[in-house]
Amino acid sequence: MRDFREKLDQIVSPKRDTSRNLLIGTWNLKAFASLTERWTARSEDSPKRDWRGLWAITEIISRFDVIALQEAKGDLKALRSLLKTLGRDWQFLMTDVTRGDAGNGERLAFLFDARRVSLSGLACELVVPDEQLQNIAPDALQRQFVRTPYAVGFKSGSETFVLVTMHVIYGDKPKERYPEIKAIADWMSEWALQTTEWEQNLILLGDFNIDRHGSDLWQAFASSGLTIPSFLDDVPRSIFASKAHSREKYYDQIAWFETTSDDRRLNMNILNGGYIEFVDQFYTDLNLTKSQLQHRISDHYPLWVEFECRE
Repeated sequence: MRDFREKLDQIVSPKRDTSRNLLIGTWNLKAFASLTERWTARSEDSPKRDWRGLWAITEIISRFDVIALQEAKGDLKALRSLLKTLGRDWQFLMTDVTRGDAGNGERLAFLFDARRVSLSGLACELVVPDEQLQNIAPDALQRQFVRTPYAVGFKSGSETFVLVTMHVIYGDKPKERYPEIKAIADWMSEWALQTTEWEQNLILLGDFNIDRHGSDLWQAFASSGLTIPSFLDDVPRSIFASKAHSREKYYDQIAWFETTSDDRRLNMNILNGGYIEFVDQFYTDLNLTKSQLQHRISDHYPLWVEFECRE
């Protein structure tokens, strides 16, 4: 455990109150629901997520000021245990369970360190207007999002920022994801023009189920000017993607508008960021395969970005 803490110290920037920084993360925590109350779950135990896996998750999350979680489920046992371990300074907001088979019984959640981040007052789900759903173009969104994007406003120092998180439908074929990805990109483009008028920063993060960098799905995501920082270009998103093939399984993103001449651009300076590797750090005594490990921690790596905040 000490080795992993030391590794995190080297990977993630420390939280600073002088020359204030802001650490934002996103993580798809596979089927984050119940918990086996053992340090190490046995072969006959269900679920396989145990205290050891939850310790790893908690240690990672504690490094951020605010993190968006995808795939929280109806059963909140693991989430409640996580929050108790983080302590009373941590708070959360989340959606209700998404009904229907395609929604997979999932919630979207934000966890935040209330010593460093406060709520600014906004919390909403993004619903598509009826007029937009009447678009008959073949790639247009013609129904509501399967899992409604969730937006929450936060404040840190003098910076106000709105985080929008979503988990795009996976579907049977990649083309089924296109309408949702394109619709949220267009929505963000329009909304960013409004939020920047009030010096609010708009950031989109979550699991977009983009098959690979440069694909049609990636082009739909980037079509409205959404940009990810260069240091996230080549980091793996999935534990099943090697670093050499990091632009495949390009699911998770943290993005914003940043063109210098663009009225939608961020007001905050970007300092650092990356991902957190955990595969080789845990359960080495059990020789678990990645397919087994995903049920104890996750099949996705967490992504993070560090911003500079005005006092």
